[in-house]
Amino acid sequence: MKIGIDKIGFYAPHMYVDMNKLAVARNVEPEKFTIGIGQEKMAIAPITQDPVTLAANAALMILDETDKEKIDFVIFGTESGIDNSKSGAVYVHHLLGLNPNARSIEVKQACYGATAGIQMAKGHIILNPESRVLVLGSDIARYGLHTSGEATQGAGAVAMVISADPKIMALENQSAYLTADIMDFWRPVYSDTAFVDGKFSNEQYIHFFTTVWEQYKAKSDLALNDFEAICFHLPYTKMGLKALRTVIEEADEATQEKLLAHYQSSTIYNRNVGNIYTGSLYLSLISLLEQSEQLKDGSRIGLYSYGSGAVGEFFTGILQPNYREYLQTKSHTELFASRTEISIEEYEEIFQQTIPVDGSTAAFEATKDPAPIYLAGMKDNMRQYVNKAN
Repeated sequence: MKIGIDKIGFYAPHMYVDMNKLAVARNVEPEKFTIGIGQEKMAIAPITQDPVTLAANAALMILDETDKEKIDFVIFGTESGIDNSKSGAVYVHHLLGLNPNARSIEVKQACYGATAGIQMAKGHIILNPESRVLVLGSDIARYGLHTSGEATQGAGAVAMVISADPKIMALENQSAYLTADIMDFWRPVYSDTAFVDGKFSNEQYIHFFTTVWEQYKAKSDLALNDFEAICFHLPYTKMGLKALRTVIEEADEATQEKLLAHYQSSTIYNRNVGNIYTGSLYLSLISLLEQSEQLKDGSRIGLYSYGSGAVGEFFTGILQPNYREYLQTKSHTELFASRTEISIEEYEEIFQQTIPVDGSTAAFEATKDPAPIYLAGMKDNMRQYVNKAN
């Protein structure tokens, strides 16, 4: 039985900052941001959008009534949960009007959470072949104004329907994974911004990649020449390229050129959204599938997932016949075209807006937020979500 990605889509907020202008405002050479780390625009979430609404809006774009009835498992990967007890998946389940006879959970392991969700989904479908699983990767990356990590912020969510007989990509069974207790990136429960040892994190990202790649080759008897493309978790778009370069010479010249070309296609969306943590690998996959005209049905795609702290995994999928017919390319093109650039001053003001944490009531102005699902405010220590369609 084939199991894999039947549907996939993403959502990003309607506002962004131009990275050239952010660089000038921070007295940094623009090329450091646009070339050095490879980012052009950074999505900015208004106070009316949080990881729950971003995930719900991403899922809303891809689900039909059949999906809503057959989905019996919702797995929400994030490192920005809004409640220490209640999962974000339960909120999304309600906002989307899904079948009540379902499991709904939240998964946390930095940027690896959505990958863990996919692997759980595969096991569930083996036991329940008619089921569909909604896997979500949603986050708002925050490091703080004027910090070294500011240029690698972002906001957005990816939604995937995992099922038997998938229309887009069948996931192969072989994978390789690794865990190590390290402190390259972390965010204590009392902090709304992350801490990172940038140089160490980059080193560990590459170390984990080369380790799981060697394990994968030994398990699968496959080599780099067997791949059409490899997608990477992209906290910034130059990171994956650094990892790819460590193994690229294992392939013949034609394969090297192909992998590098497809890598560039896989970074287009990330360059214009920024870091969305656990959704970043899958935003890269969407970009590859929708922006690379050279991909063919039956191609093997590698996927490298890395979550700081740290867990890494390398796994693969095979593109299915006529997969392009099931992509959301038009909707994503329209989403990018409809976004509004904001000034650095506006971005800084939005960044400093906060949701009450003292039990007070708040109502947020949502008339400028075009998203179908949004956060309307706080009441009695509860977030007030609205689906405009209801």
